[in-house]
Amino acid sequence: MNREETFEAEVLPQLRPLFGMAYRLTGNAHDAEDLVQETMLRAYRAFDRYRPGTNARAWLFTILHRLRTDALRRKGRRPETVELVDDGPPVPPVHEESLTSGREDIVRALEGLPESFRAAVVLRDVEEFSYAEIAKILEIPVGTVMSRIHRGRALLRQTLSGRLG
Repeated sequence: MNREETFEAEVLPQLRPLFGMAYRLTGNAHDAEDLVQETMLRAYRAFDRYRPGTNARAWLFTILHRLRTDALRRKGRRPETVELVDDGPPVPPVHEESLTSGREDIVRALEGLPESFRAAVVLRDVEEFSYAEIAKILEIPVGTVMSRIHRGRALLRQTLSGRLG
């Protein structure tokens, strides 16, 4: 197989999961499309360093995460870090009439998480990466990944129990 065929076989099937992650990070389709497009461009340019048969999915998610982090730095802001306290972070009021299903509640709760927690939770619970893969993608220690997932899930539980109760 030549370079283009290998790229198509290993990388292109990951477009949908990449877009899902990008959308969850950015919060809108336009920015997510731009992020995925830039990810694919960087992946294609660096594809000569990729070893076929390795984890293309994790490699692409790493590129996507780095691009997102770089974009936040350029804008002069960083992902928000929240310290857990008894009351948890402020949650915007929910309009009962706008909730039509439990899935929408979960999506809104995910969107309300600080980005560092949201990225870890989505990579684990939605994209089903291992803790080690998430640590590599986010470039943080495995213990930090576990902590962020635990705290992110706790915030989700708290938010969802407030909405459902």
